[in-house]
Amino acid sequence: MKRILILACALALSGVSSAAFAGEGFVRGELGSSDVRLKASGIGSESDKDTAYSLRGGYWFNSNFAVEGHYSRFYDQTLYDDGVDHVAAKLSAFGVGVVGKQYYTDSNLGLFVQVRAGIARGKLSVDSNLGSGSESSTKPYYGIGAGYDFSRKFGMSLNYDHNQGNGGGLDITANTLSLGVEARF
Repeated sequence: MKRILILACALALSGVSSAAFAGEGFVRGELGSSDVRLKASGIGSESDKDTAYSLRGGYWFNSNFAVEGHYSRFYDQTLYDDGVDHVAAKLSAFGVGVVGKQYYTDSNLGLFVQVRAGIARGKLSVDSNLGSGSESSTKPYYGIGAGYDFSRKFGMSLNYDHNQGNGGGLDITANTLSLGVEARF
């Protein structure tokens, strides 16, 4: 009889644990504006703004903690083109990280704040009539956001992210303000 009771308790607890820790995958799209700053050793610095987007996906282990992977495009502009000579630049990154979320209600719906941090592999590509080249580096990234979950499956947020990179005598930062839409499944 004791064995049956222990087995029944173990099965009941495993069911509760599964429900309490049941996670869900997510996909997220973000669209906004990046302020990209470039500093060249011994030359000086420049900055420019461009439309930015990010595609993110991952897994929420519970309502407060997730892991994510992402691709972000911060900058894609033709810097010079007179019909003969041209220079174009692109700045993008692939990354992996963690996300923490805190709700202002007990229902884990409604208003929330979130933070995220991880490692991103950034790449600056330059193409010109004289040739093309690229520089890559791996650096930490971080971000913060505030938003609203309308249901357990859908939410929106306003986000600020900071990415950085260097290489070839260049230091680059991209600060992005974006609106994000997230679907969970």
